[in-house]
Amino acid sequence: MSTAAAILGVAGGLALGAGVWLVLLTILQARRPAISWRLTRQHGLRLAAAATGGVLAWVLTGWPVAAVLAAAGLWWLPRLLGPDRAHAVRVARIEAVASWTEQVRDLMAGASGLQQAITATAPIAPAPIRAQVQRLAEQLRSARDPQHALAEFAHAVDTPTADLVAAALSSAAGRHAADLGSLLSSLAEAAREQAAMLVRVAASRARVRTAMRIIITVTLALACGLLVFNASYLQPYDSLLGQAVLALIGGLWAMALVWLSRLAHHDLGPRVLAPTGSQAGAA
Repeated sequence: MSTAAAILGVAGGLALGAGVWLVLLTILQARRPAISWRLTRQHGLRLAAAATGGVLAWVLTGWPVAAVLAAAGLWWLPRLLGPDRAHAVRVARIEAVASWTEQVRDLMAGASGLQQAITATAPIAPAPIRAQVQRLAEQLRSARDPQHALAEFAHAVDTPTADLVAAALSSAAGRHAADLGSLLSSLAEAAREQAAMLVRVAASRARVRTAMRIIITVTLALACGLLVFNASYLQPYDSLLGQAVLALIGGLWAMALVWLSRLAHHDLGPRVLAPTGSQAGAA
């Protein structure tokens, strides 16, 4: 492949990636309410990077399988090997539920009713769930049925602990709760223990992520080094059989990464107030 063709291919890949990103950004801005799967700018950037990487891999190697693997890698690997932001958000939300539960408990112990206690916590609720608490307070002020409002709150917070707290408060709203203060204290303590457990799990997962980063970096560096300094070593992949073997290798890598991802995944337990039907959509 000539240098001019390679330069044109690189430029074409960059232009394609930029075009994909602009198209997706336009769709996002024009049809945001209609997109049920919540396409964000981050998704657009990831898709543009994947398209660009796929084109560049095809131009530099001439292998269509390499293009598919490069695009898939640029789409999935940053999320798999990067910082686990979802885990941090989950831990912060669980700790926030514990703190808010204690706030409600203390206010109700001071002779405040359930609605008054929740309304009083709206401006001082922990930041990770403040918006959900404020919405709950607004619904209670507008004479919404407390049980339905608390169920929507639990769906919005989306943690099993929030389900338990909402169920306890719903029982209190229906005057069926005995010793609510002790129950809320137990739930808050359980939430803090769960958050501490998740922090310990994250520490153990960090070692797995580090090992995965090292293995993938070394493998990619070796492949790029061979492509640049000893391209003849990779000539067998130019054939149809070579492409089939490359696809098999890529599939094995994908299976290994999926397996490692599932090992790193942790389940918070069953939801007590699992969102279903229209309630899930409303949340």
